[in-house]
Amino acid sequence: MAGQEPLDRCEDEAEGPGHSHEPTSSRKLAIVAAINLVGFLGEFAGGLLFGSVALLSDAVHMLFDALAYVMAFAAAYVAANYDGSARFSYGLHRLEPLAAFLNGLFLIPMVGFILWESYQRYLAPIEIGTGPTLLIAVGGLLINLGSVYVLHGGEMSLNERGAFYHLLGDAGGSVAVIVSVTVVELTGVTAIDPITAVLIAGLVLWSAGKVLRGSAAIFVLRTPFDPETVREEIRSLEGVIQVEDLHASQICSRLTVASAHVRTAVETMTEADQLTTEIHQILRDHGANHVTVELHPRDGDERTYSLDHSH
Repeated sequence: MAGQEPLDRCEDEAEGPGHSHEPTSSRKLAIVAAINLVGFLGEFAGGLLFGSVALLSDAVHMLFDALAYVMAFAAAYVAANYDGSARFSYGLHRLEPLAAFLNGLFLIPMVGFILWESYQRYLAPIEIGTGPTLLIAVGGLLINLGSVYVLHGGEMSLNERGAFYHLLGDAGGSVAVIVSVTVVELTGVTAIDPITAVLIAGLVLWSAGKVLRGSAAIFVLRTPFDPETVREEIRSLEGVIQVEDLHASQICSRLTVASAHVRTAVETMTEADQLTTEIHQILRDHGANHVTVELHPRDGDERTYSLDHSH
């Protein structure tokens, strides 16, 4: 006897048939991408004009983030608007972790660029226009905080979490630029600027690691909960003899599928239905939202359960 729950979508749905509203997740990512593209243009121009490699590195960080958000937006939009087919029974929700993984990879060459520019600037320091650089860095910080505000609130998808970590790194980078420019102005030590850029590179690398670990865990089908804990909870149910098979994996950050094959001592359909419901609830409590439960009779044959509801 098997029980199965309906498939949930990875992204929030539009209001219904005939509505043209984009899903909430993809709309947020689109807004953040646009904000960061504007911020990149301002910081990049300011870094070139006023000689701050820390500002340039933060601008490049913002550009890569903006491109990452564009990719995340595209993946979220396609996944949420493609209902699936016989060949793609789960739709295109796998695009979400794929986009997140690629975004994490794209951060790594950016770290190399920042480190190289910092090294070159350390060897050949130049005078920094501290006033305008400080003003632009404050503007970059406000942009990052505004983007965090757009994304924050409610349960975030993997792409949104990836964007959120990027933005925290960006905000930290902007703060670092502000501090370094202030220190350069007060002390005249221009080496602070490339040193700050190296610190920003560390923040970028941390962001990449978070995103890569989260998306890779989905691709290698890591069980998203402790399987032994779940097995024990199912075994504790009345009528359960043995949990013969338990599998769980994620299609995307918001869709976890799980299946359980359970040897049981129940005799009637009423008892079997009740036990199936209880197993479903345990798996839901551990994050699974698409569950298949199959009960096997105690003696090992494939007989059906009695329709006699008496005990």
